[in-house]
Amino acid sequence: MELWGRQPCWLHPHMGTTTVDGRAPQAYMVALQHVVVTLDADPGWRQWWRASGVPECELGIVAEGHLDHLRPSADIRKVRGKVRANFTCAAPATAGRRPAELFPLAVREVTGMFEVIREAIGLGELPPVPPLPELPEHQEVEVTRKPLPPDEGEVEQQGYLTLTQIQEFFGDDAAATRRGD
Repeated sequence: MELWGRQPCWLHPHMGTTTVDGRAPQAYMVALQHVVVTLDADPGWRQWWRASGVPECELGIVAEGHLDHLRPSADIRKVRGKVRANFTCAAPATAGRRPAELFPLAVREVTGMFEVIREAIGLGELPPVPPLPELPEHQEVEVTRKPLPPDEGEVEQQGYLTLTQIQEFFGDDAAATRRGD
């Protein structure tokens, strides 16, 4: 998949969100993807990842609403010669912010995910995060949207994606909707 005019080197992001109203926190998704694309292009991060002995990492990030994101979920595994790491994170409460305003939060979120990956597969300390370049004029982020299951009344509210749900989030489920905004 081409990301903002370039092919990924080792890091392939998949962006997703759970929704009630079908809308994604677009500014935050753009900020998260911008951080990931920057890390993918950075020689220090490329060298750090090369030490894993695995050529590629598929990084799935699912932004959940504050009330839905009671605890983070993560699934990290080797699949077909690459690392597949899927994470949930809380979308910021103010969805109308500009992506650049969300860069500090996105950097903390993505590097936190890589800390978990690093520990899971035995890599050394994370390299420093390079300066983030300006966003391209027109940034499009493909986001997989899945609605939360309807409230069935007496059922205890789950409040987070289960391990099975995070594993299946980016699968070929016909109910998933992908589109770039």
